[in-house]
Amino acid sequence: MSRSQELIEMELKYGAHNYHPLPVVLKKGEGVYVWDCEDKKYFDFLSAYSAVNQGHCHPKIIDALNKQASTLTLTSRAFHNDILGEYEKFMTDLFGYDKVLPMNTGVEGGETANKLARKWGYLKKGIPENKARIIFAKGNFWGRTLAAISSSDDPVSYEGFGPYMPGYDLIPYNDLDALETELKDFNVAAFMVEPIQGEAGVVVPDNGYLKGVKDLCKKYNVLYIADEVQTGIARTGKMLANDYEDSRPDILILGKALSGGVFPVSAVLADDDIMMCIKPGEHGSTFGGNPLACAVAKSALEVVLDEKLAENAFELGNYFRDEMNKFIEECSVVSLVRGKGLLNAIVINDSPDSSTAWDICVKLKENGLLAKPTHGNIIRFAPPLCISKSQLDECIEIIKKTIRCFE
Repeated sequence: MSRSQELIEMELKYGAHNYHPLPVVLKKGEGVYVWDCEDKKYFDFLSAYSAVNQGHCHPKIIDALNKQASTLTLTSRAFHNDILGEYEKFMTDLFGYDKVLPMNTGVEGGETANKLARKWGYLKKGIPENKARIIFAKGNFWGRTLAAISSSDDPVSYEGFGPYMPGYDLIPYNDLDALETELKDFNVAAFMVEPIQGEAGVVVPDNGYLKGVKDLCKKYNVLYIADEVQTGIARTGKMLANDYEDSRPDILILGKALSGGVFPVSAVLADDDIMMCIKPGEHGSTFGGNPLACAVAKSALEVVLDEKLAENAFELGNYFRDEMNKFIEECSVVSLVRGKGLLNAIVINDSPDSSTAWDICVKLKENGLLAKPTHGNIIRFAPPLCISKSQLDECIEIIKKTIRCFE
């Protein structure tokens, strides 16, 4: 038995079965590459669901981690620390908000945004007690807490975990008319939406949708919450996906690549009118805003800016889609290519219940590229944003070669 197979068997025996990973065991990462236990090298085309935008083990981020880890890691928020204030100033200056509330995981960011919106609804909008509603788009995914699954329309996420959070309602994605109908209800405090639906299969809305969302929320005095946990930090070719339109969110949620995949860091940004609705004791986290997280996140964002990763994602994303669209004109296996920047997906010309997308990903692994299917017949392609054109060309050839095997 190989070392990889031995470790897979160990996970199956001793770990919970809440994931179904591709059959590969990784032990090392550097830039766009990862290596398995048998020292086979792969291109990483998932980037830990866009958490590793800066590339695996970026030396500047690792250096910040090591320096801070040897000085001070955690104080809790019972005391001040000498890193937090500088990090908060850096974040608010960079993203243009009055305040930031630091958390750890993306789903904690979503929970924080929901609490903020409800509290603002009661204190500022005047919604009657316990009547606040938050609207979500069908196909959303922001985690698997009880609140997150209560806003899901995916039975895999919510079945068997009820009762569900009250005050959550769903409308179709990319549908401004449906949104306006709901926003006419005075009790709606917020609309929370992904600028591009990642887990749903990189579903890109019409141009102008985000601007329309912003305008409707302003018209009806409702908060626009943008879940940019996956689309943020340069993934789509801009620092934020909302930067493509005049659609500044009232509440912005960031995570994943905020730390370059080195440490769990998330953040919620808003202006004072919203953020100051939360008072001491009403929300918090033992690890949120810890010195180690702040040092890592600041360094991770500096890498994005210094290395112009948004610009690289924009240019190479256009190139990738152009090349793949030429390919599918003569390929019967793939029916659609979609995405923005280096967040892309292909739709396999088969039913969501088929194993084709999974089988393609297993074959891609054999050919030296790691990707993962989502929603049955969709494969997401999201390499680290530090990828070069020559590396991308090599990956495109691997993808083409693999797909041709299934014609």
